[in-house]
Parts: sequence; structure tokens; C-alpha cells
Amino acid sequence: MEFTIRIKRYLLNIVGGLSVLLGIAGVALPLLPTTPFMLLASACFLRSSPLFHQWLHKHKTFGSLLTNWDKNRAVTREVKARGVIFIVLSFAISIVVVPYIWLKFVLLVMLIVLLGWFIRLPVIELVADREENH
Repeated sequence: MEFTIRIKRYLLNIVGGLSVLLGIAGVALPLLPTTPFMLLASACFLRSSPLFHQWLHKHKTFGSLLTNWDKNRAVTREVKARGVIFIVLSFAISIVVVPYIWLKFVLLVMLIVLLGWFIRLPVIELVADREENH
């Protein structure tokens, strides 16, 4: 039984680590989403490594997004606006660069589906972060 638990923990740590790497790569690479990989990493580390889970949630760039998602299942207006801009920009570049018309169409459909999902994410305003509260 102990062996099975240890194997599960190792596998979750590997998947979590790969998800963090892919999420970081997604910051710079078009069509590679950052947020889902970071959410997956957080879920894996929650079950396998409290230390990595805590590190990820205290990370300067990703921490507030993950904590907000865990608590509220929502994103801030700023995250949503930035996400829409980068999704559209990365797909637009990809659609322009791709030489095949059928692939341009597939990318356009993917863009519509992704934007449809992303735009429907709930928005939450974090009152504590407002300027008048400081």
C-alpha cells in the first residue's frame, strides 16, 4: 500500500512539474495556454507536495490567479482582458503564418471555442486590492 501511494505521489509531482514548465513556456509561445497548465500543476501539487503547492500559490506571477481560482472559481477583470488580448493575438499570428487554408479554418474554430469558454469565466473584483483600501 505504501509503495502505491509513493508511486502516485511521484507521478503527480512529475505531471505537476511538467505542467509548470509548459505553463511558463505558454507565456511566450502562441497556442500554448498558461492558465490551464498552472491550474493542473496546482491540483497535482495539492495532492502530492504541500511544499510545491504553497510555492506555486505564493509565486509572484501565478499565485494570485491560482488562489483566486481556488477560492472563487473566478478571475479578475484584468486577467480576463489580458487573456482575451493574448489569445486573439497569438491565434491571429498563427492564422497569418500558417500556409494551408484548412489549417487556418481549424485555428479559427479553435479560437472561437477557446474565446467562448474564456469569456464566460466568472469575474470577481477583489475589493482588498483596490487603491482606496490601501
